[in-house]
Amino acid sequence: MISTFDIIRAAETQTGMKAQLEPLVAQGLAQLVNALNTEAPLSERGWGSIRNTLTTTLANRLRVEHYLDKHPEILQTPIERPLFVFGLPRTGTTLVINLLNEDSARRCFLRWESLNSVPPPKAAELSTDPRCVESQKLTELSLKYAPQIAAIHYENADSPTECQFAMSQSFCAQYFDAIAEVPGYREWFLNTSYLPAFQYQKRLLQLLQTEAPGRWTLKNPWHPLFLDDLTQVYPDAQLVMTHRDPVEVVGSCCSLIKNVRMMLSDNVDLHSIGETMMDTFTLMVERTLAYKEKHGWDAIYDLQYVDVMRDPIGEIKKMYAALDEPWSATAESAMTTYLNNNPKGQFGKHEYNLEEYGLTRQIVRERFADYCQRFNITCQD
Repeated sequence: MISTFDIIRAAETQTGMKAQLEPLVAQGLAQLVNALNTEAPLSERGWGSIRNTLTTTLANRLRVEHYLDKHPEILQTPIERPLFVFGLPRTGTTLVINLLNEDSARRCFLRWESLNSVPPPKAAELSTDPRCVESQKLTELSLKYAPQIAAIHYENADSPTECQFAMSQSFCAQYFDAIAEVPGYREWFLNTSYLPAFQYQKRLLQLLQTEAPGRWTLKNPWHPLFLDDLTQVYPDAQLVMTHRDPVEVVGSCCSLIKNVRMMLSDNVDLHSIGETMMDTFTLMVERTLAYKEKHGWDAIYDLQYVDVMRDPIGEIKKMYAALDEPWSATAESAMTTYLNNNPKGQFGKHEYNLEEYGLTRQIVRERFADYCQRFNITCQD
């Protein structure tokens, strides 16, 4: 068991700073803690990990806000035309963001800096900062002890990471639903305002760009849930959505959730994972369609997984043209080098089985038939 008081006190002790949480942020933490205490079947190991995660997450927020209080001029700097890559999970967002990261004009949200953000990193030290080096050691240790996770999804310390690790610092992020079975928190998360999380994310990005600037290029598969909140905070945002056969999406994502939860629990309900992922993906599609109907079909650039896998550089080049972004031979060369150095499956093959989660290809295919038709998605039977 944990309490919000204990988490806040631990973060204050770790940082030497006083926590002053906005009402919705405090509510998110309280909702999460209550769900963990009453619903999550965590092991002793899991409880220790959760305590550390929540404390570290809140501690970074306290450091960020304290730094911004001392340097208020940072909040006057613009975030211009950020690019957000999203889509149902397991649809190629990681490959796309890693390719975009090779464009030197762009600035991605890096794994190591996501929860160790103060002081702001220097541009020349994004891969050599001692915090990055230490984070890479932990990453390599996890690769040794949890190779199955790396086969599904792997990030180096200086790789782009999901910007939901900025969202998590407002305790409004799907990340928490991924690591533990917390249906009460999930219900709150899907029906609350995401504005405070995006507003904090913007402040965090303003801090991080002070000495390492560039066009922010971000990814988070779960953004379709809150596109109106996203574009309220970033009205000039460029939006890119990836699409893949839902049969592959559901099976792959369920497998990832299972393997993550098994690290924190000895009792993982696989059928619950299948049911909640199906419901969440349905909601993501519904909200995406509603956004397109409101703002126009071209408000989001659609990118097909099969096309990206077939010709990654060609598809990124088409995307640049559609977004009226300059394409350079230097960026193309760097992206090509990245592909040559990072072949698919380098950390092992990811295998999964829908039946394990109480699902079949037919069930998934029928649920998402309209989605596949509306977005012209190639499906493998």
